[in-house]
Amino acid sequence: MSGQKPSLRSGGSAQSRFQVDVVTESAAPSPAPAPAPAPTDGSKPPEESKSRFRVVGFTDSGALGSAMDIGLPPDVFHEPDTAKSDSVSLHSTGTGQTHISDSHSNTYYMRTFGHNTIDAVPNIEFYRQTAAPFGEKLTRPSLSELHDELDKEPFEDGLANGEEPSAAEEAAALAAKEAKGGTVKFGWVKGVLIRCMLNIWGVMLFIRMSWIVGQAGIGLTIAIILMATLVTTITGLSTSAIATNGFVRGGGAYYLISRSLGPEFGGSIGLIFAFANAVAVAMYVVGFAETVVEMLNDVDALMTDELNDIRIVGTLTVILLLGISVAGMEWEAKAQIVLLIILLGAIANYFIGSFMAIESKEPKGFFGYHSAIFLENLTPDFRDDETFFSVFAIFFPAATGILAGANISGDLTDPQSAIPKGTLLAILITGLTYVAVAISAGSCIVRDATGDHNDTVSDTVNCTDAACTLGYDFSICKEGGCQYGLMNDFQVMSLVSGFGPLITAGIFSATLSSALASLVSAPKVFQALCKDNIYPGLSVFAKGYGKNNEPLRGYVLTFCIGLAFILIAELNIIAPIISNFFLASYALINFSVFHASLANSPGWRPSFKYYNMWVSLAGAILCCVVMFVINWWAALVTLLIVLALYIYVGYKKPDVNWGSSTQALMYNQALTHCLNLTGVEDHVKNFRPQCLVLTGYPNSRPALLHLVHSFTKNVGLMVCAHVKTASRRPNFKELFQDHVRCQRWLNEKRIKAFYTPVFSDNLRHGTQFLLQAVGLGRLKPNTLVMGFKNNWSDGNMRDVEIYINTIHDAFDLQFGVVILRLQEGLDISHIQGQDELLSSHEKPPVGGKEVVVSVSLAKDSDSDSCPSKTTSNQSSPLIMREIKSPLSLTDQRLLESSQQFRKKQGKGTIDVWWLFDDGGLTLLIPYLLTNRSKWGDCRIRVFVGGKINRIDHDRRVMATLLSRFRIDFSDINVLGDINTKPKKHNKLSFKELIEPYRLKEDDMEQEAAERLKAQEPWRITDNELELYKAKTNRQIRLNELLKEHSSTAKLIVMSMPLARKGTVSSALYMCWLETLSKDLPPLLLVRGNHQSVLTFYS
Repeated sequence: MSGQKPSLRSGGSAQSRFQVDVVTESAAPSPAPAPAPAPTDGSKPPEESKSRFRVVGFTDSGALGSAMDIGLPPDVFHEPDTAKSDSVSLHSTGTGQTHISDSHSNTYYMRTFGHNTIDAVPNIEFYRQTAAPFGEKLTRPSLSELHDELDKEPFEDGLANGEEPSAAEEAAALAAKEAKGGTVKFGWVKGVLIRCMLNIWGVMLFIRMSWIVGQAGIGLTIAIILMATLVTTITGLSTSAIATNGFVRGGGAYYLISRSLGPEFGGSIGLIFAFANAVAVAMYVVGFAETVVEMLNDVDALMTDELNDIRIVGTLTVILLLGISVAGMEWEAKAQIVLLIILLGAIANYFIGSFMAIESKEPKGFFGYHSAIFLENLTPDFRDDETFFSVFAIFFPAATGILAGANISGDLTDPQSAIPKGTLLAILITGLTYVAVAISAGSCIVRDATGDHNDTVSDTVNCTDAACTLGYDFSICKEGGCQYGLMNDFQVMSLVSGFGPLITAGIFSATLSSALASLVSAPKVFQALCKDNIYPGLSVFAKGYGKNNEPLRGYVLTFCIGLAFILIAELNIIAPIISNFFLASYALINFSVFHASLANSPGWRPSFKYYNMWVSLAGAILCCVVMFVINWWAALVTLLIVLALYIYVGYKKPDVNWGSSTQALMYNQALTHCLNLTGVEDHVKNFRPQCLVLTGYPNSRPALLHLVHSFTKNVGLMVCAHVKTASRRPNFKELFQDHVRCQRWLNEKRIKAFYTPVFSDNLRHGTQFLLQAVGLGRLKPNTLVMGFKNNWSDGNMRDVEIYINTIHDAFDLQFGVVILRLQEGLDISHIQGQDELLSSHEKPPVGGKEVVVSVSLAKDSDSDSCPSKTTSNQSSPLIMREIKSPLSLTDQRLLESSQQFRKKQGKGTIDVWWLFDDGGLTLLIPYLLTNRSKWGDCRIRVFVGGKINRIDHDRRVMATLLSRFRIDFSDINVLGDINTKPKKHNKLSFKELIEPYRLKEDDMEQEAAERLKAQEPWRITDNELELYKAKTNRQIRLNELLKEHSSTAKLIVMSMPLARKGTVSSALYMCWLETLSKDLPPLLLVRGNHQSVLTFYS
């Protein structure tokens, strides 16, 4: 058909997730009411009216058979009323079915300006980390789907944007969810404000506030309240900032701290915070039980004795509270409202009663509001060794509880809005209430009263206190023994109130509401902690039940902990530790805000703006100070527990990544230090080998990897370089995946190295890219490390030319060069089953063990020497079934040899043949090795060249030099016979080795010889052979000496011979290296860049 382009993909292809057909213009639009089956051969579909691409199916169209001719899955059904458009799109409903709809009626395509494209407009669903509530999680189209050529595979993880549900489907899904009964969510009043107020208005308000006023006076009491409120307000501001910096899930304080500071801080605080809440249940219940038992005692109704009655009442109470909690958050919230009404009634009852001065109450110290009482109580009167700080320590726990709302963050409708509003308003209301009660109590109640109506003022007594002005003389109380007044009667608020029993009800309400809040908070925080699997043994408590995902197992655990402490019934020792646990979490919340602001991460942008990093830091310091003020030994215990848990979590390194401010600050510091280093010139004292290691895949050459890691770990940079060569077009997606997989493998093996792959046409060009580009400022490699090309003589000599030129390039770029040779070889990538690069999220299928192997269908001829070579036959690690076939003897030796540097070397020697001064790198590497525990038992022996008649002199000179370098050595050998002629049979062996690579220009015409040399530049000319005869003999002789002196060494480190570029052919240089290093223990050929790396100056 003229003017028509062919189909871009046949309908039967199963290689793409989506299929695009080209349609051409039609003379007249078809009035078809529904899309007709479209041919897949590229011919003109009858219903199309305009030329445009049509997304036909996000599925394997070839596997559908005749179910549908347009490439749709069998479960797709037609919607007859959607044929309003000239093109068809698909979207998923999340129920396993796929609708066909047109591009104009689909809400997605309306948002993309009417164009039929899979490119997506901004959508909140793309940024969610969990599945959408009405179906499968939506993801934007990947860059690969939008950018790759049509005959290429898209990324597997990208979903087509056409799969977005329409607005009608979203509404239907939400309606269905509501019909089933969705989760119970709370607003800011019910979820945060009420909970925080109930938790802050503790029993302290009714039974300790009056005593604090009596001790500290009105002025200092207000100061104490304001100090405590300052700490909680700063913490509230910090909590608000963190809570508004992104979506907040369940877990409260643990979630906020762990997502800000990382799992180490979050895991340690989360555990003690959950435990503190569990024990707080016992504290509040025992407070309630004590009040009940006192009432029973007043009417002689004790069941046994006071202690056991407290245990009985406490046990029954906590069982009741557990029942309310397990019934669900809705019941718990209703119970909290009832308790709040009682508490508000009790507070109102007190204030009303304070204006109702009754004469019968005056002997007990209540006279109503009088300026004389106010002025007398304005100043402090500390008794019984109390101080300002001891009274503050008693009051401060009353101000805690500000995280009661944040702890159920997962049950809030909008945590980002609810937590700031509810928490800060609760702090304000409760703070004002405490101040009002303090002023009120201090203005109408005297400090001491006898309760005796006869203690009126007489003319004979000189009385000056406030009670005297009101007609009573309580001066006898100065001797002690009085039971009434602010200082003596903890139940004085019941005396003042209009209806005394309501205050008792208020005490019950305060204790029970706090106990109930703690009983709910502890399991919620603990469940969030267990879900993150920070402590693997606790994962059993992560399971939730019911529509609200209630942590029933956590409730039972909290109940057991609370019951255990209730049965102890003596909480005076544990109470300070609990207060310190809460304060430790407050301190870390404040520090989180400071840390996140300091890290200056672009991700730190809370919508709550009323915070300041320095105020948060001050808040964190204040919390720590208060911890020690309340109880210094409890503070130390808290810090030790946090530190121990921090070290444990840090050691276990949980596999989580929450984008914490710790990571952000680490990046900031790394960037700052890198930039600072660029302004400092290199100094010889600070030299460290920074190695670019041509390993290929990191596990392909374990011996090379482990040896280099031994002398670079915690000392210098190590980059595992991988030059991927391929005849086909570069697969950058595969390169990216390999990079992630290999870096993860290095991290899991605790090898401190970076993995850097690069695509190139050959090893030399790839290495050139790496030598020039790898590194950042001063963190840049200065030494190239390679494996020796063991099988060079069996392969193509052009690969040898590339290999030798790679060495020349490194020297040109002022790099040192290190070559490792093992007689068995280095490359084990062809051995099936050795690779462990399986990523942590990849699971082998059921029914057989699987491993990842680097598969080479035909082992590359130069794979041992080109560590980075990847041909079309050798791709990235693949998942294969493990075939347990016996290894050949050669492969067994190769595998054993490849692991030799992983184990401790035992006693032996590292023989250093420092024949030529390259700046000291040949000596520095062995020294660094012997500093490692694996090589610690090895001693350095140094071999140097010298003259036969000056051996002792040369030994002394070298010993002096080594001692100045402060390098320990066990022996120095001066070789006076290096220039002795090598043995005849060794010379013959060398002659046989070079024979295939000689040019033999004397046996052919000059023009033919020049042409051959140009075509094969690696060939050895006769002239070259004669010119370097002495150097050749030296290599043969050195091999003889190595066998003689170092055949039992653990490692030989030797100066590498140099070959002048453009003069010595690649084949001759390779023959020198082969001859020098054959039939020896592990050999490291080293040549520095002739810049000093050792110095004896301080």
